[in-house]
Amino acid sequence: MKTHRNNDAKSEARVTRGSRNVFADLGFKKSEAAALEVKAELTRQIYHRIESLGLTQVQASERLGISQPDVSKLMNAKFTGYSTDRLIALLNALEVDVDIVVRPRQQSRRHEPGVVRVREGVTDRRKIA
Repeated sequence: MKTHRNNDAKSEARVTRGSRNVFADLGFKKSEAAALEVKAELTRQIYHRIESLGLTQVQASERLGISQPDVSKLMNAKFTGYSTDRLIALLNALEVDVDIVVRPRQQSRRHEPGVVRVREGVTDRRKIA
């Protein structure tokens, strides 16, 4: 992370450029930060799907097979205690397909482990005639 000084003479505020992973910026080990980032994104997708379906937390709990307080925790980005597999299963219960793509990394001079990303897919909204 790079720290920059504000050139404004009135202010001594420092701005720190993040690494694109808030968990890494908070000091988690790289592998743990990557896993937490994936869980956070899956949890965000669960939140958006529940919202887009217009479900109450009680309705979502019935569909997901978990308690309403657990739905509330997920809706508030508290994914502690949930594995990545379980979060994917919850998305499936909300009628969301999850694709996992495995491919070799592009060659680089450094030998680094691969990365895991969660991206929202684009839905083809065209009607088939």
